[in-house]
Amino acid sequence: MVNVGEKDITTREAVARGEVRMQPETLNLILDGRAKKGDVLGVARIAAIMAAKKTPELIPLAHPLPLSSVSVDFFPDRDRSVIEMKPRSKLRPVQASNGGIDCGRVRGPYDL
Repeated sequence: MVNVGEKDITTREAVARGEVRMQPETLNLILDGRAKKGDVLGVARIAAIMAAKKTPELIPLAHPLPLSSVSVDFFPDRDRSVIEMKPRSKLRPVQASNGGIDCGRVRGPYDL
């Protein structure tokens, strides 16, 4: 059994990292804002933040803990034809960052 009782609040932060590889033409469409369905990186950012907030529902045995902040940064690399994504979260850091990266990588580029 996992102890989920009261614990002292500590400041913790985690940064996850992931990347999405795509055809150069696709990356150019995204970066130039020409995707037919809209702002691909904006959707990916929202998906990652929502996934971080819903971590206990998405990851088995993850208990609900408050998040004090979640942010998502993108680093496109036209030479390698990838977009690197780094979600950062505080208080429930590792699970929320990992959940955010998984969801954000899929929902943005591949759903639009």
